[in-house]
Amino acid sequence: MSSMGEPGIADVGVDATYGLRRGILSPVQTLAQSISSVAPTCTTTINIPLVFALAGNGTWLAYCLAMGGILLIAACISRFGRYSASPGSLYKYATESLPPWVGTLTAWSLLLAYVETGTSVASGFVHYALVLLPMGGGHDVLWPMIWGVVVVGAATLFACRDVRLSSKLMLWIEGLSALSICIVLGLVLARHGVHIDTAQLRLQGVTPAGVRIALVLAVFSSVGFESAASLGHEVKNPLRTIPRVVMLSPSDAPMRVLATLMHVPAFGEIIDIGVCIGMFACTLAFITAAARLMLLMAHNGIAPRWLLRGTHTEQHAPVESVLVASVLVMLPLAVLTLRGTVSFDIYGWMGSMAVYGFLTAYALACSALPVFLKRRGELTPWMVMLPAAAVLAILLALVGTLYPVPPPPYNRLPYVYLVTLAIGLASSWTLRRQKQKPSTN
Repeated sequence: MSSMGEPGIADVGVDATYGLRRGILSPVQTLAQSISSVAPTCTTTINIPLVFALAGNGTWLAYCLAMGGILLIAACISRFGRYSASPGSLYKYATESLPPWVGTLTAWSLLLAYVETGTSVASGFVHYALVLLPMGGGHDVLWPMIWGVVVVGAATLFACRDVRLSSKLMLWIEGLSALSICIVLGLVLARHGVHIDTAQLRLQGVTPAGVRIALVLAVFSSVGFESAASLGHEVKNPLRTIPRVVMLSPSDAPMRVLATLMHVPAFGEIIDIGVCIGMFACTLAFITAAARLMLLMAHNGIAPRWLLRGTHTEQHAPVESVLVASVLVMLPLAVLTLRGTVSFDIYGWMGSMAVYGFLTAYALACSALPVFLKRRGELTPWMVMLPAAAVLAILLALVGTLYPVPPPPYNRLPYVYLVTLAIGLASSWTLRRQKQKPSTN
């Protein structure tokens, strides 16, 4: 039993359902959740160019370092997935092995990461929607607001339906998006041939500072791979499926988008349509993951209990949690848009904010693994070195976000993250205090 009086990690998914349907998602549908969260189409068209702007010829090195760290983290999380099938994913893993306050910290950092990433990719959808259908001009906020409501509203409707429907939708969307980009890149290679850029191999003009800052965006390209664990109760054979999905999903193939060099507008439009579709799938994936995380938080008393009511609908979907997650995703998008911030800047700001939440949750979950395995009598030297290496990689990534000090507003984002995290922790503390007060009746 855990220190919070919850079911043991090996028991979760056997007795508790939290109102969700059990065993309705196939391994492929489960993979769709993580693939949509990683959003390979977004990585190809937005993240890689941003990383290249910072790291130049060291872009491939930044992605190799990021991928190495992500794979270490994925190995730790997939180990937990062999024993647990819970809608709380990393939160549940940390709670079972570390003090209760650490579990609460993990929950809020992960929730902030999911919500902020949802806002980031929703703004990415707005950006590409305006590229495809340019309306208004200058700092007009009407159409960005309309497109923001469209993408978040549509994702909310699907997230409130049967999870099998949204999983199938995410799978088809990402598949078609990736296929369209592969076709375009295949045409580029067929027309221009394959060329080896020796300047990249020599790291010509690359500076350590540039690679360090770019590493943050490279990490953002793969975060969210663990979100399949949030579907634990709804997955068929979860203790086998989820570890495999977690290890398979962080497999983006960094490549530079070359279609613009062909000077053929139709090809650019194909990519833009694919990115819009992929951004929608990613928004849906993170709203789905955030809703299920809030479901477990409510069950454990660190979020309002009324969030549990929605699972008693016909679809067995956490409706209240979905609606709250959608509002949290839409709120910063609406505020920043009304302030005249362009959608591409919102993407970068919110995405960078999300990295802090992900890295905090990843570090805590990896730190919990040796404690958990020791209690089970399964701790080995390898299971000590693996989490240690993962935590070290996370610390190096955090250093890259803080030093050298980035320009405004990125230099203020760590403090914004800490303030929002403190507000969340304070709300959970207040809920626990109210629950502990003796009844006056």
